[in-house]
Amino acid sequence: MEQKVQSAKKRELMYWYLASRGVPKSLHCLCLKLAEEYAVNAMARSCLPPPEHVSRLADTSFNHIVLLTDNVLAASVVISSTVENAASPEKLVFHIVTDKKTYSPMHAWFATNTLKSAVVEVKGLHQYDWSQEVNVGVKQMLEIHHLICSHYYNNLKENDLDYGGEHQNFLEALSPSCLSLMNHLRIYIPELFPELNKIVFLDDDVVVQHDISSLWTLDLNGKIVGAVVDSWCGENCCPGRKYKDYLNFSHPVIPSHLDQDSCAWLSGMNIFDLEAWRRSNITSSYHKWLKLSLNSGFTLWQPGVLPPSLLAFQGHVHPIDPLWQVAGLGYRSSSAGGQILEAAAVLHFNGPAKPWLEIGSPEVRSLWSRHVNFSNSFIQKCRVLH
Repeated sequence: MEQKVQSAKKRELMYWYLASRGVPKSLHCLCLKLAEEYAVNAMARSCLPPPEHVSRLADTSFNHIVLLTDNVLAASVVISSTVENAASPEKLVFHIVTDKKTYSPMHAWFATNTLKSAVVEVKGLHQYDWSQEVNVGVKQMLEIHHLICSHYYNNLKENDLDYGGEHQNFLEALSPSCLSLMNHLRIYIPELFPELNKIVFLDDDVVVQHDISSLWTLDLNGKIVGAVVDSWCGENCCPGRKYKDYLNFSHPVIPSHLDQDSCAWLSGMNIFDLEAWRRSNITSSYHKWLKLSLNSGFTLWQPGVLPPSLLAFQGHVHPIDPLWQVAGLGYRSSSAGGQILEAAAVLHFNGPAKPWLEIGSPEVRSLWSRHVNFSNSFIQKCRVLH
């Protein structure tokens, strides 16, 4: 009976990941209603940003925030929570990049739910005129990531979970982020925003709780990315996972100088020096590691977005204060207590239990849902989070 209980727990974990792949009916409804609004309402098609604010999009004296997302509700929470807690919201410029199918509903939402002070730009990938080199690079990157996820997904069998924890890392192949175009596209941020020199990148599964304006004045000491590395919970504790949880250190290709027990830096909320990035070979190094993974039979790392980034950005990361981001709120349990959650500038719901899903933890879900605009007619019609 004990074995059956353990087996049921492990199967539940796999079903949990599978459930995260679904799109709630309410979110699907929201996109359909907003797409219809875009078609019939001229206001929903109005310029974003208004003509008088277009100059801010490339003005480096403003604080630029980038989101790559196809989730309208999540984007609205990220932006509303950031503006609500900003000391100077008029200094904020949000750049939302989305895919072609989500462009109309995303544009309709922010055109009809205007912010009083901050500027929002919504741009679809189909509106970019990239070079042939970038187009080929993006296509190759997606193909290899799809092969990696498919390799682990096809080899993941339910019975594997009956025999210990090594196969549980493969569950990342069940995560929607594993195949998400928007998730992988972050390695091309310098090409997406050639006029900008410093940006804060936010994932769509975060909520901002405090003013983040000091991030733009942060000295990265010549590094390319500022990220949380050390943890608020002590020396022997990591804010996320360790390098050994992502990379296969038994493979000779993985650099031997990397400490497998050191903490991996957190994605989700990062400050990027795009000028330093353009002077580096980060993007080409990222592609090099993808090709090495392909040639090795996908044995270099566990499936997911972060592992190749850990390798490509090695030596280019500047640690920032641990309370800038508390992560892991999309997993079953978080070691962060109430005081830590309250003190954190950004909460990251990385993991399968996103706050807009029913499998989301009710203990922390309210920290996200309080920024949902429940007075909006489309939110009400689609019964979002009801």
